[in-house]
Amino acid sequence: MNLFNEDSIGLVAALLMGGLIGAEREYHGKSAGFRTMIMICIGSALFTIISERIGDDRIAANIVNGIGFLGAGIIFREESRIKGLTTAATVWSVSALGMCVGSRHYDIALIGFVLIMSSLLFLTRLAKWIQRLNQTRDYRIVTPFRNKTLDHYEAFFEKCGLSPTRQQQQRLGDNMIGHWRVGGTAKNHEKCIDRLLNDPEVKEFTF
Repeated sequence: MNLFNEDSIGLVAALLMGGLIGAEREYHGKSAGFRTMIMICIGSALFTIISERIGDDRIAANIVNGIGFLGAGIIFREESRIKGLTTAATVWSVSALGMCVGSRHYDIALIGFVLIMSSLLFLTRLAKWIQRLNQTRDYRIVTPFRNKTLDHYEAFFEKCGLSPTRQQQQRLGDNMIGHWRVGGTAKNHEKCIDRLLNDPEVKEFTF
């Protein structure tokens, strides 16, 4: 098999692998989806191929830096949570697949592809189960000011089986506003939220 045909096979393999992973991301509405993953995988393969042809390893080495900047743009903060980490990690992994097929290490590329797809498709349920064992949420409670602190809410969180960490608390006019970062199981959070929503002393509540 001549070099042209081998490189062509590598690019087609990059198209297929990037496309399948991108389809999974697209299906779940992620920012880096079908076309993006294809471009990343094929681009990484092309850089690796040309790096070998002209004998300059720095071109392939710079792929890692370039993908790092691309992945950083996907990660963002939404309220108290960091979003986009899985997609950014997938972008990084897809670029590695492109480098594998570009350097004609198809065995490693195939194993890597199977592991990446398996992680995205089959570990979601396990991740959700782990998350339900312990969740960290930010609570904000607004109650009328009656010359007392909000310490009793910390005792309330603990009574619900949660672990609160006190953050900012302030009086604003006739109201007391408290913020807590609270950890515990999803079930205990739900029990706590239900009680707070039915507490006549709570004027506003975000969680």
